[in-house]
Amino acid sequence: MIFPKSFELLIQSFRKLPGVGQKSATRYALHLLRDQTNFEELILNLQQAKTQIQSCTVCHNISESELCQICINPNRNPAQICVVEDLKDLIAIESTNNFHGTYHILGGLISPIDRIGPDNLNFQTLVNRLTKIEQSELIMALSPSIEADTTIYYVAKLVQPYNTKLTMISRGISFGYELDFVDEVTLTKSIANRTPYNFENE
Repeated sequence: MIFPKSFELLIQSFRKLPGVGQKSATRYALHLLRDQTNFEELILNLQQAKTQIQSCTVCHNISESELCQICINPNRNPAQICVVEDLKDLIAIESTNNFHGTYHILGGLISPIDRIGPDNLNFQTLVNRLTKIEQSELIMALSPSIEADTTIYYVAKLVQPYNTKLTMISRGISFGYELDFVDEVTLTKSIANRTPYNFENE
């Protein structure tokens, strides 16, 4: 070991972040050591994020209060709910600035092989929302995969008792491709050109 243990541990912490390799992690660690102001600011922001950020009780977006900024926005359409797998997909769609409904984060996809079933995901809070809306639309914006198809099928059966229109983003997005890697134009078109879900297609 050519560096102090504390410095090595700092590098290892950065390496745990997605897409950060050894060289990038080392550069980040060196930069923070050279600039103590940034170091202190990072520590403060991490502590605030840990203590203040919570999950929105309606859609499971991150928030600093019971409801997130999207859910309390009066200019959003609460009857149009875009269902996504996780937060990064919500961020990708929001970056297009073309969707004006609300969201629902499932927290994953149904995957029996990974032992992830409906009880492990945020379906009950989705049903709770539908019971309070006279007529709604669920836009299934999931990255194309077998697990996504299974999840969509489950949601379709789940919402049958409600006056809910179920649609899917268009399949201009390649199978196995994640939404947060899709460019904004393609993602916008995929939502705009969404199609009604049909059990006969399964």
